[in-house]
Amino acid sequence: MLPGKIYSPEEVLHLVRTRVWLLILLTIVGVLVAAAVSKRLPSLYRSEALMLFEPQRVPDEFVKSMPAAGVEDRIDGLKSQILSRSRLESVIKEFNLYPEWRNAMPMEDVVLRMGGDITIKPETKVSFRISYVNEDPNIAQKVTERLSALFIDENVRDREMVAADTNSFLDSQLESAKRQLIEHEKKLEEYRLRYGNELPSQAPTNLQAMQNAQTQLQTITDASDRARERRLLLERQLDNLDSEPTAADPGPGTTEQQLAAAREQLQALLGRAKPDHPDVKAMQRTIRDLEAKAAAEAAQPPAKPAATRPKAADLARQQRRRDITEQIQDLDRQLEARQKQEATLRSTIGAYEAKLDAVPKRESELVELTRDYATLQNMYQSLLSKRQDAKIATNLERRQIGPQFRVLDPAKVPERPFSPNRMLINLGGGAIGLLLAVAIIGLAEYRDTSFKQEEEVERLLNIRVFALVPDMVSPAEIRARRRRVVAAGIAAAVLAGVVVFLWTGRMPLPF
Repeated sequence: MLPGKIYSPEEVLHLVRTRVWLLILLTIVGVLVAAAVSKRLPSLYRSEALMLFEPQRVPDEFVKSMPAAGVEDRIDGLKSQILSRSRLESVIKEFNLYPEWRNAMPMEDVVLRMGGDITIKPETKVSFRISYVNEDPNIAQKVTERLSALFIDENVRDREMVAADTNSFLDSQLESAKRQLIEHEKKLEEYRLRYGNELPSQAPTNLQAMQNAQTQLQTITDASDRARERRLLLERQLDNLDSEPTAADPGPGTTEQQLAAAREQLQALLGRAKPDHPDVKAMQRTIRDLEAKAAAEAAQPPAKPAATRPKAADLARQQRRRDITEQIQDLDRQLEARQKQEATLRSTIGAYEAKLDAVPKRESELVELTRDYATLQNMYQSLLSKRQDAKIATNLERRQIGPQFRVLDPAKVPERPFSPNRMLINLGGGAIGLLLAVAIIGLAEYRDTSFKQEEEVERLLNIRVFALVPDMVSPAEIRARRRRVVAAGIAAAVLAGVVVFLWTGRMPLPF
């Protein structure tokens, strides 16, 4: 190519007209080569099945199914299981797939090849497509059906296993919770048996019992005080009896003196006690006895000499002394018994006070035990409810009325191959041939250094052109050119016929 040469559109068009036979020939050759290659490529058939994820047919408000992941996550999980080596190897052996590959290479490579021929892609949020590619359309349809069935069976089996594992786990957890609950109930029972009288629920009863004991103690104390006062009075009476003159040494006005002293003592008692008090009544009886005695003495005749005086008064005084002594002894016995009762009641009151003082501590301990017991009880009830739901969900899965996959559009036998696209391959071959022809023409022009126009001579050699010699072609050259054109046309027609026969399959290839 001349330095600085610029091609105008007219020159390019002239160049194409002069080299058109090369363009046509290489384009046809490219088409033929591509047709031969595409003819040798095996036809691949793809069969597809549309899968749909259906929710459970029983409403959730009646029966809760086993919780499952989202549809996409579920599809990814099942895809990993189905495309595993063990599953694909069983499918390969079942349908005798890739026999040449199995004889020439390890099974792992065959499984990888089959995994590349399987496509699983989501269609919508609840559906996806499974497709398989094979040279045999019937095999493609059967393998796609098998993969669809594997999806359904694996989903059912997986959900049943999840339900069974959940049941087993809940059973173990429920048994553990039950054991802990029983142990805690035993601790709570032992605690109540040990501190039953110190629990907060017994505080009102203990308080009432302590108040009753205090009332009894007060009653006994009051009775003891009254007994001591009466004993004191009886001791005074006994002293008075001891101070009376005997029959051997009588004294004037003795009965009147005793009566006066008794009346004074009665007035003193009435100032401290009520008229129905036992001491008051006893003193009144003494006064009546003294009055009767005084009246009897007044009715008797004048006293005889001391040697002949009767001893009736002495006998009465001795009897009175014995009565008072017996009353004092009886009061002593009563006081001793009441002292024992007082000691018992004071011990009882102390025990009740100790129980009431221990109530805050027992209440704190009982609150802690009860709180743990309530927590264990709630956990046990929750696990029991969950286990029941899990059993129902397991029955739901076994009857296959829970969430599952269903074939919405079953796999069909493909009627025509989807690959290879022979028309596109042939067009690509023609385009490659055309590009090759253009490259050859460009290379020829690049190596051509001849002048074709006078402007090129003037520009490169800086010499003016005075005359042009026209191209003089002889009749023989013209006939040769025509023969070349006709030969090119015939060759193009033959090549076109070959392409047609190759495309329609009527002409077998020689190789």
